[in-house]
Amino acid sequence: MAKNTLSSTFRKLDIDQYNDDLYVEESGGESAEIAHQGPDEAEVNALLNGSKAEEALKVVLRNAPINAKGFDVKDKAFALAMKCMLAIRTSEMDALVQSLEPELVDTLMKYIYRGFESPSEGSSGHLLAWHEKAFAHGGLGSIIRVMTARKTV
Repeated sequence: MAKNTLSSTFRKLDIDQYNDDLYVEESGGESAEIAHQGPDEAEVNALLNGSKAEEALKVVLRNAPINAKGFDVKDKAFALAMKCMLAIRTSEMDALVQSLEPELVDTLMKYIYRGFESPSEGSSGHLLAWHEKAFAHGGLGSIIRVMTARKTV
């Protein structure tokens, strides 16, 4: 028989602290408010009109409203991202994805998967090409990080 079976000293861990219902979103202060605004639509449209779709996509990815709570900002940023991705030819995708930082590749992958959720006319084939290039650069880890992320675009 085990010694000291009536002892309760092992019960010092408070498991309620790990409950998802008690999860509190961290506030990032003033810099988080800037991130909530998303990409500047005028700047992105100016870059798209100037035949600089690659730069426009980078602006959208850098300023993705990941921490935004409202879906209106996220929807506007998604529409801009799709506009940029559809403006870039398949032959230019590989060089662009290779020039992105790993965090931006993950953000691109988030936009690709969101595009798969709500496909528009002619976007599915283009998104598959983007997925192929992003997967080649980001690897399986990028997909796993996107699928398990709490914060969406």
